[in-house]
Amino acid sequence: MKNNLMLLAVVTGLLSYGAHVNADKTVLAGGCFWCMESDFEKLEGVTDVVSGFTGGTLKYPTYNGNHKGHYEAVEITYDPKKVSYKELLAHYWVNIDPFDSRGQFCDKGFSYLSAIFVADGKERALAEASREEVVAQFPNQKVVTPILAASTFYPIQGRESYHQDYYKNNPLRYKAYRWNCGRDQRLKTIWGDKATH
Repeated sequence: MKNNLMLLAVVTGLLSYGAHVNADKTVLAGGCFWCMESDFEKLEGVTDVVSGFTGGTLKYPTYNGNHKGHYEAVEITYDPKKVSYKELLAHYWVNIDPFDSRGQFCDKGFSYLSAIFVADGKERALAEASREEVVAQFPNQKVVTPILAASTFYPIQGRESYHQDYYKNNPLRYKAYRWNCGRDQRLKTIWGDKATH
């Protein structure tokens, strides 16, 4: 029985590993990472979304401690056979306010700014093209969301792990926060029917 359980654990681990062999990852910042998790986990082809921090030089930032210079962001794992990087970017834009230079929605401050983090030249070219589409769509407004080189992503962990999957584990509090923050109302104002909520 013990050997069977060990074999099952090994096979399960290999299957899990195999499921991610062809997966790609990207990091996006769009204000509250609870909301970004929720918005991207609903997208077909996305297999995992992890909340954390990136963009700063401080090592091991924490939510309740020091995260100066870092953006609240999500690391998105996706299957490029089911959803392309270009499609992820299109989904990203309609889930942020690209004109807010002070944060996102009710959350203000550096860590809540929007940003696209690119890992290579191909991602940068696609991100810049997607940004230009948004700029062309809103000629009378300034798109402030930058495209930045990817740096170390620090997942939220330890005592702060409750931030991961917050929208699933605390649905009432999450919905109240999201509504009171005016996120969906603002997205509807900017994007109309393109907004995903």
